[in-house]
Amino acid sequence: MKKIGIVGGMAWTSTVDYYCGICHRCEQRQRTRGPGVLAQMPEIAIESLDLKTAFSYLGNDNNPQSWERFDEYHRAALRRLEASGADFAVIAANSPHHRFDTITQTIEIPVINLLDVVAKAARLVGARKILILGTALAMRSSKFREAFVKRGIDAAGPADESIRASTAALVTDLQLGKLEGAADKVEKIARACLGGSQLDGSAVYLACTELLLAFPGQKDAGNFEHQGIVYLNSTALHIDAAFDFAVSA
Repeated sequence: MKKIGIVGGMAWTSTVDYYCGICHRCEQRQRTRGPGVLAQMPEIAIESLDLKTAFSYLGNDNNPQSWERFDEYHRAALRRLEASGADFAVIAANSPHHRFDTITQTIEIPVINLLDVVAKAARLVGARKILILGTALAMRSSKFREAFVKRGIDAAGPADESIRASTAALVTDLQLGKLEGAADKVEKIARACLGGSQLDGSAVYLACTELLLAFPGQKDAGNFEHQGIVYLNSTALHIDAAFDFAVSA
């Protein structure tokens, strides 16, 4: 089984989800092979970064050089994972994938691109239109949109600035443990952006870990439906991709 490298810390809770998710999938794999034998677990190296530092390094897309510290902060973590013997890596957060191509320059081990994983899943569920909900960076990112366009899927964050602000406020509430009515709030945002009740061919990309807290019981589901809306769980999809790569020949 290949050794996995995880760049985590953004936030630490998603790093825990990645570690636990990969290990749980290994246990499930062993149960299908029969009882009484210990599950084989991959070696895992984790570079946990400081969320506050990462956010202080956010740049301005009108000035590519302004991203240099952000890119190098993540790239250095990947180099340390390479040095630890990791066979491949994942970045356990959505927002850094806005800079994925630049961050992974000079990195010799494979790094699984979360955006490609989610876009592939969107194609598999037949989505033609994707609403991106998450951090302000994720919702405005051209790189996030491009990953879907390559597969013939229209994708964008909320066009209305007030809805973007409402989404960011909801993420903050979820971080503080305010879960009551959260699923209804996500649904309201989705319907406002996707056009009311006729949502055939549409799906919502949950582009930050906190939004999944609105849907208890769906932590391990790569995609799920709630009140007639299809949601793509980027964390579970990325974990599945990492597990599949780790056990592949």
